[in-house]
Amino acid sequence: MPGNSQRKGSVRKSSKKPTAGSGGRVKRGLEGRGPTPKATEREYHKAHKALQAKKRAASKGGPRRKGTDAEWIAGRNSVLEALREGIPITGLYVAEGAERDGRLREAFRIAQDKGLSLLEVSKGELDRLTDGAVHQGLAARIPPFEYAHPDDLLDLADKNKEKPLIVVLDSITDPRNLGAIIRSAAGFGAHGVVIPERRAAGMTASAWKTSAGAAARMPVAQTVNLVRTLKSFQEEEGCMVVGLAADGDLTLDALVADRDLVRGPLIIVVGAEGDGLGRLVSETCDHLVSIPMANTLESLNAGVAASVCLYAVSRARA
Repeated sequence: MPGNSQRKGSVRKSSKKPTAGSGGRVKRGLEGRGPTPKATEREYHKAHKALQAKKRAASKGGPRRKGTDAEWIAGRNSVLEALREGIPITGLYVAEGAERDGRLREAFRIAQDKGLSLLEVSKGELDRLTDGAVHQGLAARIPPFEYAHPDDLLDLADKNKEKPLIVVLDSITDPRNLGAIIRSAAGFGAHGVVIPERRAAGMTASAWKTSAGAAARMPVAQTVNLVRTLKSFQEEEGCMVVGLAADGDLTLDALVADRDLVRGPLIIVVGAEGDGLGRLVSETCDHLVSIPMANTLESLNAGVAASVCLYAVSRARA
């Protein structure tokens, strides 16, 4: 009919407004939830994880960071032990006229087998190179250590299809403790060790030596801000962060008894010799874990405490 024609199936428009106080609920109900988020925006989707890994790789700024200077190992016993342990030596330096004893001959033989360069220099030059150390006519040069990025350790765990197990060191200043912890981390299945860039021991010749060659197999990462790295592990990767402390709220026995906790992504933080965990690091930890001792007057140093904890955790995760 003229003036009232309407195609079939159409809806007549009305000037009637929503009931007062409705707040537009009817309209919102018809709007739906919108389009499905992209795969890269869904936190647990493989595409999202791949994108995050790509972003981490881009943020690393190229290859691993190297230490500032090459180091020297001086003395016949020290050099010979370093050669036996597989420390990455770039060259041997022998003083002119040095007495050829059994240690020197064995060092030459190992160097030849490994294809290392052997340079003969004056005693004065060797004194200068080793900064006046007691070298006994023999010294070895080791290159700067190549540090990993903390995210490399997560990538390694993902590659192995394992839940991350990472050891973080809070201001460990004794390189022998560092080397011992690296050795334990390698022996008990950790995916790497993280150390602060400043005010902490680095991968020196002493740390290499104490690690007994484990440093060649175990990634060691450096970070400028330890607290920020721990929070990144927690928030972005869902890691549980536990710190070793004598007055912890959780015993080591209780930790390993909680299978869900100990078998999930786990970060173990070891404090400095004597001082323990720093305040901010301690506050960042989800739990503080104590190691029960038979005598309350006794305490474990950082290297031993880390080894005991890693052993217990590895047993529980096996």
